[in-house]
Amino acid sequence: MAELTGSEILARSLKNEGTEVLFFLMGGPMLLAEASCIKEGIRPIDVRHEQAAAFMGQAYSRLLQKPSVCMAASGPGVINLTTGIANALIDCVPVVAIGGSSGIKVFGRQTFQEIDQLAIMKGCTKWCDRIYSLKRIPEQVNAAFQKAMSGKPGPVYLDFPGDLLYEKIPEEEVDWSLSGRPLLAARPMGEQKRIDELIDALGKARQPVIVSGSGVLWSQAWDELRAFVEKAGIPFYTTPQGRGVLPDDHEHSYLTMRSTAFRDADLILVVGTRMNYIISYAAPPRFGADATIARIDIDADEIASSPRKVDIGIVGDCKMVLQQILESMGGRIKADQYGPWRKKLADGDAEKRAAAVPGASMNEVPIHPLRLCEEVKNFMQRDAILVVDGQEILNYGRQSMPTFEPGHRLNSGPFGTMGVGLPFGLGAKVAKPDKQVIVVHGDGSFGLNAMELDTAVRHKIPVLVVISLNGGWTADPDGVKPGRELGYTRFDKMAEALGCYGEYVEQPEEIRPALERAQQKVDEGMVAVVNIKTDHRARAGTVAFSSYST
Repeated sequence: MAELTGSEILARSLKNEGTEVLFFLMGGPMLLAEASCIKEGIRPIDVRHEQAAAFMGQAYSRLLQKPSVCMAASGPGVINLTTGIANALIDCVPVVAIGGSSGIKVFGRQTFQEIDQLAIMKGCTKWCDRIYSLKRIPEQVNAAFQKAMSGKPGPVYLDFPGDLLYEKIPEEEVDWSLSGRPLLAARPMGEQKRIDELIDALGKARQPVIVSGSGVLWSQAWDELRAFVEKAGIPFYTTPQGRGVLPDDHEHSYLTMRSTAFRDADLILVVGTRMNYIISYAAPPRFGADATIARIDIDADEIASSPRKVDIGIVGDCKMVLQQILESMGGRIKADQYGPWRKKLADGDAEKRAAAVPGASMNEVPIHPLRLCEEVKNFMQRDAILVVDGQEILNYGRQSMPTFEPGHRLNSGPFGTMGVGLPFGLGAKVAKPDKQVIVVHGDGSFGLNAMELDTAVRHKIPVLVVISLNGGWTADPDGVKPGRELGYTRFDKMAEALGCYGEYVEQPEEIRPALERAQQKVDEGMVAVVNIKTDHRARAGTVAFSSYST
């Protein structure tokens, strides 16, 4: 009679759920589980810090719109996952975290690395549970995947006591009946009465805007959103994480007129995004006080608890609701009624772009961060996956570097976690190995997970990393910020020591040739780092998200 350990049951359960990649850092009591996953044919990618495993999973999930799996050892290992898992929670990404823990049979006796990991993970996940029975491991693993993807996606956690991982039971006693059960992937339709209310309101509006977010990605509704935008002729804007659902150069995209469009709109349709600080809660003074607010979201609680009154709330999946709107529009919405509104935004956009012709500062030394962004923008492929992480470089990049494909723009998201850049880039490349992946990093944020260059080299994950080396955290033209100074570290030399290709740039005209040489090495299978010295005085203007600033 064959017997299986808890570790082997876990590995087979993960395989049955469609797991192809495991992001992890080895350690007890998970060693047998990790070895069993490899035996099941799951690709192992071991990292240098557990938070990076969670970050890689987050990017992987975002690009493929499906759950990812990360794993850590007990105690400090699981705790190190929490930064990445919390980031996934706030960003609504279905990362399935697996953690080992001290033995359940001796819990409470001050055993090795004993701590209540469920209590720690509870605030970082949408659901967490602990394994008590080997027989039910397949059921609980499936439940974790179901919970991660149901409704508004989010991370989940399963706790595996070490003694159960090594315990054995006869194979026929394991309940596999729910293992691999297809994910529900529910697509609820909106209430038709509310659909009609929205169409009537759009028929009366003269200056509507659409504000969309990651919900469009998770419901894979980019085709429906594009059809609606083009048929109705409504200007659209996305959250930073939702960029690419329509290309930034679409004819109804007026990026430089965002503030004007928000302020002057008489109807604001919020699609698949939270009304949080990212869009200033859709509240005055950034948004018009008298505007009609309509909202489409799969999470009824989001609509019910909106920080601004929602006049027309439609609970449903973005893809289905947009299909309903398209089918119900008929002649009730005519694109030409918004013609003057589009012209106003288009004229303003053209005027701002003409006035923003690069000045002398773009050729100065030290290099202006905006010059770095412009060079990357002109160099990258149209369908490149662009990851931006930092402060000044993130703000400059948001303003200057476009995205044209759904989900191909990654940054720290609404939680604002520093250090996501390189792990995100690696997770993205694993998810879409045929795409160009460029990570644009601030030097401060790069330092948080810089050793993941080693992970990239060991696992042959070729990405291009571009560092804005302004000597520390944030801009500091007056030299007064405590703890700001980090020095001008030769990260290119560090990269070379780890087996990467490295370049160092101080002159603006040298940026493009360095990028081209580095990309050639990436195309040959290497990891490349281009370290560019930038001006520490350059301060990016952006919307204030809080009452304080760094």
